Amino acid sequence: MGRSTTSIRLDDDLRRRLGARAAAEGTTVTELIERFVREGLASAAHPGIMFKPGPAGRRAALAGGPDVWEVIAALRDTTGAESERVASVAEQLALHERQVLIALEYAAAHRAEIEERVAANDQTLARAEVLASERQRLLA
Repeated sequence: MGRSTTSIRLDDDLRRRLGARAAAEGTTVTELIERFVREGLASAAHPGIMFKPGPAGRRAALAGGPDVWEVIAALRDTTGAESERVASVAEQLALHERQVLIALEYAAAHRAEIEERVAANDQTLARAEVLASERQRLLA
């Protein structure tokens, strides 16, 4: 992805607040502005999606709900037609069906990002299962 320069004018207080936030996060003002713009555009294109921090970095989530990758993983573990799967996952995760569709739409538009999160979770789960099995073998 190429990079180009764009100049923007910010009032002094906003610039100061951005600088303080960037310093607190250990990043630059430019990187922080890029993140805010990227996430803001994604949220504008997908109302109901927000971004939250975590140990594995920032990730897309339903406002007031689970991460998008969690909804997609649950959809994959469910069988049937799309409408049946959406209804099942909505009930399972205590969501409105519309929220499941919002997550599905976001995931369709950002497939690589979501696939990466699902794969990382699958790997973590597999490692945990191996460790649990080894613990049981040690105790036998």
